[in-house]
Amino acid sequence: MRPDVQAFFDTATFTASYLVVDPATKTAAIIDPVLDFEPKAGKLSTTSADALLAAVRDQGLHLAYVLETHAHADHLSAADLIRRQTGAKIVIGAKIIEVQKAFIPVFEADVTADGGVFDVLMEEGDVLPLGQLSIAALHTPGHTPACLTYRIGDAAFVGDTLFMPDYGTARADFPGGDARTLYRSIQKVLALPDETRIFVGHDYLPAGRDTFHWETTVAEERARNIHVGGGAQEDDFVAMRQARDATLAAPTLILPSLQVNIRAGALPDPTAAGNVFLRLPVTWAA
Repeated sequence: MRPDVQAFFDTATFTASYLVVDPATKTAAIIDPVLDFEPKAGKLSTTSADALLAAVRDQGLHLAYVLETHAHADHLSAADLIRRQTGAKIVIGAKIIEVQKAFIPVFEADVTADGGVFDVLMEEGDVLPLGQLSIAALHTPGHTPACLTYRIGDAAFVGDTLFMPDYGTARADFPGGDARTLYRSIQKVLALPDETRIFVGHDYLPAGRDTFHWETTVAEERARNIHVGGGAQEDDFVAMRQARDATLAAPTLILPSLQVNIRAGALPDPTAAGNVFLRLPVTWAA
């Protein structure tokens, strides 16, 4: 079966969010929504989330879930905002507990490392109903331990595991990430039927392309992905990925993002004066 998929692209963080609809019942899920954050001023806004919610209202949809492919390090999640406005349940991979354990001490965050701030924790093979469709979880770690690919009908939402064929694959140098694990996860995605529609989590406009794209297919990825296409071997991929990752700077929003996203997108409680603060861990340069 074929869900309707509507993409919403945030050019500030190069993030693709999705509204996925079962056309028979108008039951919907939102995938990877963005909470807009201007780091220089410390200002939040809801423009991106508002566009998603307006589409839900305008089309008369029932929003059942907010699906997070992983705990993002490049943007703040609007999952909690959407949950509070709609009652939709927030879904993430069960290994989010490992991510919480890694980052709670970094921020001394006031959240428990049990995944309880999320509503549904999915394991490999778990299935949720989406009207007459279903949401099947494929555990695809490597970028982070908790990464899931969500299969809905003929569509697969891969988060940061794979990008467009001309850009390649996710970095694997975050805590709990691993290039070899990533390669094996990608092989699980590439083993899906050729015609499976692949929807990626970001597009960064590689050299030679000036238009954003976020949809491809398993056949195209298997044939043309510059990192894993054409039968690339595991050891070669690992060597390439590790060398490339060693040159990458941390994402601009990694510190604000992670401390919010391990809380399912919820902000810390306000102080007695009504102010909300995010924490900035400071370390000496090596």
